[in-house]
Amino acid sequence: MDILQEVPLIDGHNDFPYILRGWYGMNIHDPSFNIEEMPIGQTDLSRLEKGCIGGQFWSAFVPCPKENVDETKLAVLRDTLQQIDLIHQLIQQNPRRLAFGIDSASVWRAFHSRRISCLIGVEGLHQIGGSFSVLRLFHRMGVRYITLCHDCHNEFVDSSTPPTPLHYGLSKRGEDMVKEMNRIGIYALQPHPRNVTDDVLEALKLNNGVIMICFLPSLSGMLKAGHQTSANVQTVAAHVMYVGEKIGYEYVGIGSDFDGMLEGPAGLDDVSTFPKLVAELVANGISEADVKRIIGLNILRVLDEVGHYTAREECLPATGYGLWDEVQEIWTDVQRAMLIRKGSERRGN
Repeated sequence: MDILQEVPLIDGHNDFPYILRGWYGMNIHDPSFNIEEMPIGQTDLSRLEKGCIGGQFWSAFVPCPKENVDETKLAVLRDTLQQIDLIHQLIQQNPRRLAFGIDSASVWRAFHSRRISCLIGVEGLHQIGGSFSVLRLFHRMGVRYITLCHDCHNEFVDSSTPPTPLHYGLSKRGEDMVKEMNRIGIYALQPHPRNVTDDVLEALKLNNGVIMICFLPSLSGMLKAGHQTSANVQTVAAHVMYVGEKIGYEYVGIGSDFDGMLEGPAGLDDVSTFPKLVAELVANGISEADVKRIIGLNILRVLDEVGHYTAREECLPATGYGLWDEVQEIWTDVQRAMLIRKGSERRGN
């Protein structure tokens, strides 16, 4: 299909790194590890290439902790760092077929060299250890989006999953966190109970954003006569078309969530099947220009716009309440007095 040779197909979400954590204990240097043909799951390198993937946001996913205390925060942070490192190791292990991606330019370079661009996302601010410093370090490691929450509340924002609110939206630190994410160039994904409402779509259009359509069968079926129909490639295409016709095809993309589900919609069960969705969109009369936007150009536009905003803002200091972590005192009063006295002596006072 010519479209897939001209524009990189970019999937916004895949949990393959979590599959590797569970199946191989992250040890991708084990002789039994074969990225070409995985014995489980919906992803491996041969299927990615068959699916004409040009760019993939790998999720450095770690589940919500049972308790929101320092010990569990640090454990989740450690596990997240391990997942980010795992993604980097995958790229280093396969340099002729995978490439590290952080912006649209790097994605296009990889595409033109017939490599799959690997970008990184994180699923919830519960994964940053409550730390603005960690957020900034994640960005330097290549993380380009973080969902504000997953299925649990955190100290920054409420999740839509628990029945009782904690902050009734963003906390004060959460407001500052979003500002800092905007400043450094991490895309803050908005929480919602999965499929969004039309008013959210309209707000997304005003913000010039993009909604990435998920393939989870529980979300991608259709309601007919009050009954939920089974999800298949046609219903996923219908979700894409609904958004495109509602707010414009400039604001919709693809975010499969492969390997975050046991089984995909009929006809879209693994990463090799993306061309079937592209063919279905074309068969439904969507123009070639709009299909190109859907499969990759829209998310590349957003990456560019976030980057341009960051270029204006990143030179500004991180100021304001909470943008620096509180740290424990490291000196005793005696040590502090000694430092002050010695400093005074050096200045000749």
